[in-house]
Amino acid sequence: MASIPSRHPQPSPSGAKAAAYPYQPVKERGTTRSFLLALLMHLLLGIVLYYGVHWQSSTPVGAEAELWEEIPDVTPAPPPRPVEQPVPAPPQPAVRSKVEEEADIALEQKKRKQAEEAAAREEAARRERERKEQEQKEAQRKEEQRQQQLEAQRKEDAKKKADKEKADKAALAAREKEKAEQERKDAEAKARADADKQAKAKTKADADAKAKREAAANAQRKSELARLQALAGGGSAASSGGGVGSATGSGAGSGGKASPGYSDRVRRRVKPNIIFNGDVQGNPAAVVAVRLAPDGSILSKRLAKSSGDTDWDNAVLRAVERSDPLPRDEDGKAPSFEFTITFRPKD
Repeated sequence: MASIPSRHPQPSPSGAKAAAYPYQPVKERGTTRSFLLALLMHLLLGIVLYYGVHWQSSTPVGAEAELWEEIPDVTPAPPPRPVEQPVPAPPQPAVRSKVEEEADIALEQKKRKQAEEAAAREEAARRERERKEQEQKEAQRKEEQRQQQLEAQRKEDAKKKADKEKADKAALAAREKEKAEQERKDAEAKARADADKQAKAKTKADADAKAKREAAANAQRKSELARLQALAGGGSAASSGGGVGSATGSGAGSGGKASPGYSDRVRRRVKPNIIFNGDVQGNPAAVVAVRLAPDGSILSKRLAKSSGDTDWDNAVLRAVERSDPLPRDEDGKAPSFEFTITFRPKD
C-alpha cells in the first residue's frame, strides 16, 4: 500500500538559512485551488437560484368576464403554497492524485525557496547598502579630518613662516645695526688714525719748521749777542774816555714783565689746535711753561704741571707746537722770560 504523502512540507536544507531571518508563517498549500473551487461553486449556486426563481414563470393573460348573479360573500381561499425547488447538491471536489499533490508541494517549496532567496538577496543588498553608506560616511569623516589636519598644518606653517620672517628681519636689523656700529667704529678709528697721522705729519712739519726757526733764532740771537757785545765794548771805551755811559741796560726782550691779558691771548691761540677725543674725569688743569724768542717763536716748552691724564697733557703740548709762532706782546716783542699757560678740557 502506497503511503500517502504528508501535506506538511519536509524540512529542506534552506531551512537553516531561513532560520537566520525573522520568522515567517508557512503558507497553506492549495489555497489558490480552494479559492477557485469556492468561486466556481458560488457561480453555480447563483445560476441555480436564478433559474429556480424564473422556472415556468410567465406573465398571466388577462380575461374579462361578466357576472350577472350576486356572488355570495365568502372568505377567500389561501393562496397555494409555492412549490419548493430542490436545491442541487454542490459538486464534490475532485480527488487529487498523488502526482498533483507532490507537484504542489514542490511548487510551494520552490516558491518558498525563491522567496527566501529573494529575502536573502534583499537582506544582502540592504547590508551592502548599509556597508557602503558606512564606508562613505567613514571616508567622509576621514576626509573632513584630513582637511582639518591640513588646515591646522597650513596655519602652523604660516605661523612658523611669519615667526621665521620676523626673526630673520630682527636678525637682519641686528646685523645691519651691528654693521653700522662697526662701520662707525671703523670710521672713527680711521678718523683717529688719519688725525694721528696728520698730527704726526704736522708735528714733524712743525718740528722741522721749529728746527728751522730755532736755527734762525739762534743765528739771530748770536747776531744780537754780537751786536750787544759790540755795543758793550763801545760803551766801555766811551766811558773810559770820561763820558757818561748810558748804553748799558738796553737789554734783550721787553723787560721782566708781560702785559696784562697776554697769557689769555696765547691760550686763545693754542686752544683751537687741541685735538682730543678722550674722556677726562673732572676738569683737571695742564700747565705748560713756554719760553719765546722776541718774534714769538717757541724756544722751549715743558709740562710744568700734569693734569693726571697723559693723553690730555700730550694733546696740549702738541697744540702748543701747532700754534708756533705765538702772538707778540703789545710792544711788538714776545717776552723773553719763561711764562706758564693753563689748559682745562672743559673750559
